[in-house]
Amino acid sequence: MNENPFALIPLLLARLERISADSVWAHRASGIRGSLFKALEKLENGETIPKSKLEALTSAGFQILAKTMNETHARKVSKKEIPL
Repeated sequence: MNENPFALIPLLLARLERISADSVWAHRASGIRGSLFKALEKLENGETIPKSKLEALTSAGFQILAKTMNETHARKVSKKEIPL
């Protein structure tokens, strides 16, 4: 992970927090947010976290964001196709 976790994790937390409760990914996002928050607390307290764990958590967070974006896009497209 080349990015600074002190900068990346708070940004990722903020994005994951904005996922709609109506999303099928909301529950999983909540779990990833919790794990990222705990990791950030440990880092702030001077504890070390394996690089592989940070990479896995941030990767999972970005994957969820991508999937929710696809889900949102699919909803918008399907609403446009339904004649009112």
